[in-house]
Amino acid sequence: MDKKKIDAIKQQLEKRRDDLRATMVKTAADGREANEDTAQDIADRATNSYTKEFLFTQSANDRNLLQMVEGALIRIGEGTYGECVSCGSEINSKRLEAVPWARYCIGCQEKIEKGELEAAR
Repeated sequence: MDKKKIDAIKQQLEKRRDDLRATMVKTAADGREANEDTAQDIADRATNSYTKEFLFTQSANDRNLLQMVEGALIRIGEGTYGECVSCGSEINSKRLEAVPWARYCIGCQEKIEKGELEAAR
């Protein structure tokens, strides 16, 4: 992959990282607000509980995505971006355009999803 394309992807990843961080701060604030609500009605308490659970799940998903984005930025810095972390082969550029934080080539990703290959940590 050429340097110009990698620089464009790096900018895209940095923006995504910043957006995710901002979203996580807002989600944490929303979770604290939901925790402060002293609803007396059982329906209100159920809604409050659902809201907190939803925010927790959203926050966990955002944290996972943030880790993948930051991992991609590290690989760019190391010069290994675009290489499958499992087999070392080149990841298709179309895949990286669609999922710039992708760590695996399509073949290895399919094996991971089938349980035939363990995901690298």
